[in-house]
Amino acid sequence: MWPSLQSVYLARHGQTEWNVQHRWQGQLDSPLTDLGRVQAQTVASLVADEPVDAVFCSPQGRAAATAQVCGDRLGLPVTPLDELAELHHGSMAGMTLPEMEHAFPGELARRGEDKYRWQFPGGESYEDAVPRAAQALARVASSGAQHPLLVSHEMIGRLLLHHLRRVDIATALAGSHPQGVVYRVQVATGTLTTLGEPASLPPR
Repeated sequence: MWPSLQSVYLARHGQTEWNVQHRWQGQLDSPLTDLGRVQAQTVASLVADEPVDAVFCSPQGRAAATAQVCGDRLGLPVTPLDELAELHHGSMAGMTLPEMEHAFPGELARRGEDKYRWQFPGGESYEDAVPRAAQALARVASSGAQHPLLVSHEMIGRLLLHHLRRVDIATALAGSHPQGVVYRVQVATGTLTTLGEPASLPPR
């Protein structure tokens, strides 16, 4: 499907202020925290000795900032791709779970009944974003990269893994991607290897 791709490295952006506040960001943004900057450096270190030949990122600032740290370490330019943006959270973007339930009573329960097809009010569902994730991989492959690093988000990252590993959607949506680790996928086999462990701040 992507003949030029041999291995793909997937990273999630570092921790943000809204992550700490348990706010769902979607395509909105908030700055990296001190821990988030440590996690970006950790990701850069994890791929420093890997054969990464290109760096792509989501257009969201938190992903771009994380990717730039990696690009600087690797001596590679960073290319933003709109297709790597996080799922659009619509009117729920920026809210905590209690705020979502207050503003949209019953929606979270409906999400639990069909996580794949449920759509954020005014935003996207996982089902909506599946073609976008495939298009992102096609654009990366068309660049000629063989071992690209993609810095994006947890939700769109699940769909990237759905395509790359050729796993069913339920398996993909059950996965998680901790910040500060890198997933390496061998494209020919779909084999996934986890590089690193979640980073933590040094004692003060």
